[in-house]
Amino acid sequence: MRTKLVWTATILAATFSGIVLAQQPQTSPVTLNPPASLDNQGVKNYLLGPGDVLDVRVFGQPDLSSVTQVDGDGNISSLPFIESPIPAKCRNERDVQKDIAAAYGKFINNPQVSVRITERNSRQPATVFGAVRQPTKVDMRRKVRLNELVAASGGFTERASGTIQILHTEPVMCPEPGEEADAQPIDVTKIPLQIVKIADLRSGKPQANPPIRPGDYVLVTEAEPVYITGSVASPTGIFLTEDLKLSRALAMVGGVRPEAKTSDVKIYRTVPGSSEQQVIHVDLGAIKKSEIPDVKLQAYDVIEVPEASVFSGKRLGTTILGAITGGMMSAISSSGTYLPQRVIY
Repeated sequence: MRTKLVWTATILAATFSGIVLAQQPQTSPVTLNPPASLDNQGVKNYLLGPGDVLDVRVFGQPDLSSVTQVDGDGNISSLPFIESPIPAKCRNERDVQKDIAAAYGKFINNPQVSVRITERNSRQPATVFGAVRQPTKVDMRRKVRLNELVAASGGFTERASGTIQILHTEPVMCPEPGEEADAQPIDVTKIPLQIVKIADLRSGKPQANPPIRPGDYVLVTEAEPVYITGSVASPTGIFLTEDLKLSRALAMVGGVRPEAKTSDVKIYRTVPGSSEQQVIHVDLGAIKKSEIPDVKLQAYDVIEVPEASVFSGKRLGTTILGAITGGMMSAISSSGTYLPQRVIY
């Protein structure tokens, strides 16, 4: 079962990495920073697990002092002269120290024992990547929540699409009350994926700030583009954030130009599973008057803001002025009148 789980986690992690690599420019490969510890707050309350290494010292008895590792069953089973394993999983070093002293107390009068954790290997770091400023791994010495992991990665980039995907690869090792279900072995036939909305996390909703487990992969998904062209201040592509609507998208590119025909803004939308495009006609003025609902955009929408006719009310004054100015310049040019060039200092 564990072999299947490892293979499943490996495949899913590779898939996540592939998504990120596909979204990044080829000239900027994704690199993960070395594991970083958020702080040392959890060291005092650290609970032992398989793979952790302890330095056990029995004062005045150098033959009994040793460096030992918590075995796969969560026990300490390699101490000199102690036959019965000492439980260590989900216990702190002080509790283990008392049990070791009691075990050696059968042979030594009032043994003085010290236990120190030298290596914390039982919890894999959590990995955060995608639309964050510093993709990184974070040591999990204590319970860490999602917002702390995001902060450790430098926060979101402008490409964050609005969702965070959390992939669990390991069950909770030492469950607290209410976490018993999370401590059950992971069903390898299902993808243990949790999705959180960035907007909910920012607004402080408790369910949007879950605890992150050791070994978790946290992917901040990257947005797909939306393209805006035509009679706008800055025709360009923008990233589709959650619930992005037409009026806001136009504002993000500086708004429409005075000569724009806002009564017939066109949205070209790809029909799923087809090579055809759907053309949506939108009256922007009616949206501003709340006469019709704003249009929620989709990935790869192309928004075209046309220009009004040269003889329409919006452009008539500009057209007449242009004609008069052009006629005057033509007359002056044909008469041979010299026009001094404007000098810019």
